[in-house]
Amino acid sequence: MFDIHNYNSFIMAIVVFQLIPGAGTIAILNATARNGVGVGMCAVLGTLTGDCIYMLAAVLGLAAVLSAYPGVLAAAQWIGVCYLCLLGVNLLRASAMGKSPAIRPEVTGWLYYRQALAVCLTNPKAILFFMAFFPLFLGEDSKVVTLIIMMAHVTFLSFIYQTFLVLAGNAVARKLSKWEYARVAAARLAGIALVAFSVKLASSIK
Repeated sequence: MFDIHNYNSFIMAIVVFQLIPGAGTIAILNATARNGVGVGMCAVLGTLTGDCIYMLAAVLGLAAVLSAYPGVLAAAQWIGVCYLCLLGVNLLRASAMGKSPAIRPEVTGWLYYRQALAVCLTNPKAILFFMAFFPLFLGEDSKVVTLIIMMAHVTFLSFIYQTFLVLAGNAVARKLSKWEYARVAAARLAGIALVAFSVKLASSIK
């Protein structure tokens, strides 16, 4: 279908990839819990933008450049490590004071869009993933339009899943808002998860 080889396997692979939690998931849930569905969707658009940038970069061959110059990849990864760690530490500091990060209605979704985009772009290995992923479902006679359709599939399925995350996260956040301890615990877990992701990323840098 759409000149995509093993179409059903392609769809399943995207779904499985989405179900694996990552820093982007935490960024979306954090934005939703702090400022609601609208801001959560801005975070979703941030992660989708980052994915589109990496998919385009993979298609254009940037992965080959990064492979040829590993120092560039390592530098980008260390920036990512620092950024994710900083976000996590800020959440932990707030929870250590016995309160969850304050809801700031005056903050626009643009801030969380940029934050989610930054979190997504701090994982340069995503380029390598897409570079390895797409060829699995392409044939020798595949055209450029096939790649565009594949990118559209990834973006659409990601949007559906991440929208579900926002709606589910908002429902849970509204229930937890009555219990300050639960909000503090949620902020603490998010902080620990972000720090853990940064450590995991750091350990994989060569």
